[in-house]
Amino acid sequence: MEVGAAGFERHLPLLRGRIRRAAFLAFDMEFTGLHSSCPENNEPSLFDSPVERYLKARQSVQRFTVTQLGLAIFSNENSNKYVVHSYNFYLFPATLGVTDVEFTLSASSIQFLSHYGFDYNKFLKDGIPYMNEEQEKIFSQHLSAGSWKVSSDLDRDVLKKAIDEVTCWIAAAEEDDTMVLQGLSGYQMFEVQLVLRQALQNVWTQPLGDKKVMVKKVSLQHRRLLENSPYDCCQKELILLSARGFTNLFQTLVKAKKPLVGHNMLMDLMHLHDKFYKPLPESYEEFKKNIHNLFPVLIDTKTVTKSVWKKCPFPRVSNLLEVYEVLCSSNLNPTDPASPVITLASDCSRYAEKKSPHEAGYDAFLCGSVLLKSAHLLLCRSTDDAVEADPSFSQYLTVLADYLNKVNFIRGSVSSINFSGEDASCQHPPLLVVHVQGWPGLNERHIYQEFNAFCRFDVRRLSKNQFLLLSNKFKDIRHVLRDYKDHPHLRVSVYHHWKHSPSVNCLLQVSGIVALWSLLAFVLGGGPCSS
Repeated sequence: MEVGAAGFERHLPLLRGRIRRAAFLAFDMEFTGLHSSCPENNEPSLFDSPVERYLKARQSVQRFTVTQLGLAIFSNENSNKYVVHSYNFYLFPATLGVTDVEFTLSASSIQFLSHYGFDYNKFLKDGIPYMNEEQEKIFSQHLSAGSWKVSSDLDRDVLKKAIDEVTCWIAAAEEDDTMVLQGLSGYQMFEVQLVLRQALQNVWTQPLGDKKVMVKKVSLQHRRLLENSPYDCCQKELILLSARGFTNLFQTLVKAKKPLVGHNMLMDLMHLHDKFYKPLPESYEEFKKNIHNLFPVLIDTKTVTKSVWKKCPFPRVSNLLEVYEVLCSSNLNPTDPASPVITLASDCSRYAEKKSPHEAGYDAFLCGSVLLKSAHLLLCRSTDDAVEADPSFSQYLTVLADYLNKVNFIRGSVSSINFSGEDASCQHPPLLVVHVQGWPGLNERHIYQEFNAFCRFDVRRLSKNQFLLLSNKFKDIRHVLRDYKDHPHLRVSVYHHWKHSPSVNCLLQVSGIVALWSLLAFVLGGGPCSS
């Protein structure tokens, strides 16, 4: 089901109830870009430690924004049957009285989403607003002081037109006369009322629905009574509720403390933190701590399925949809009556009839389904296929215990990020060092292109004429060592820290010089005199 700004507040109570009753929640996000090209060398690398990758990704998250968030609510209706309500939320940064938000568009990301049918008109025209705690605090202060401002040029034009109409009307209007302003949408309903009430002490406003606001000429005494009414639609709390937009639902997710499921979800978690909670901290450890406090149980289906590949007859596939299709195939547990039954709710049945890859709501549905099917496979393996009828979700969580809070780390120095403990190290093939001889002017890009024919090596300069190569495949290391054995300009060998490290070599050279000078001083100064 698609939800935009126009219908979000109407759906919010129902969404909150379904989240509270859910067994678990799955989510996915789409962005205006993934990896920022500014500054240079911001691409993920096998050399990256978790801290280095976090700082790289943090720069990207601060530049790009979220276009769509998919939320699949999995409810355990009875026995082992799960009913799924899957939602697509179009999002757009709040513009009501907040400092104008700037974000970047990546051409490749825009093209990619367009290819899969993403509707950018809905993103721009009906995106649900949101703000983090820092933005809300600033907005609340300006709202209380009456010093808030209108950020949107479009809204300024609408306001000017409304003020002109009311100014012309009120000069001849009698007390209790009314007029209606039409064609107002979203925040404009609030902005027009706040501006008119602030500028004119003898008017009162009231929304009529259907993009209309009634303006009434009143006495000063009547105005004071209306201002103190508990039914005033322009109370600060109501304006904040509207301005927070999707952040209201985010706060419901946080309070519910349900298991949160994603696929390769590191960037998703970083955007959740930055857009709806607080700006991302500089500290990687603080980020981990914050996320764990917000969502104590995280499950990354990429981490889970990597284990399933090792334990089950499960072919390697490249994307989430392929994983889902393999798990749904009859080749895996073809006659297992205890396998979870997953049914889409009637208002989300479109996904049962049509594949919609890279639509956030559909990918969230796939993600949660992959979790259930993978967990069931692991449960079968752990009990030698003697699974009791209708296993509960708590049994699935038990068999998934080793994967909880471990988020997949794509091409880096660790296999996963552990949000509830120490990060696990990753066993990479050995580092290679390339010594360049008689080939001046080589840089990392030249070295990368030279070895790209073998595989994707990541390259890092070690010294003026030395480069480090790192791959995640042992066979590629063997091929390079064999094929470059007699190369005239490039000498490739396995890296040894004490042998190749520039800092160690520098220390050894300094130690050698100090030792030599000490020896010379001893020889030239003579031995100690005997009495």
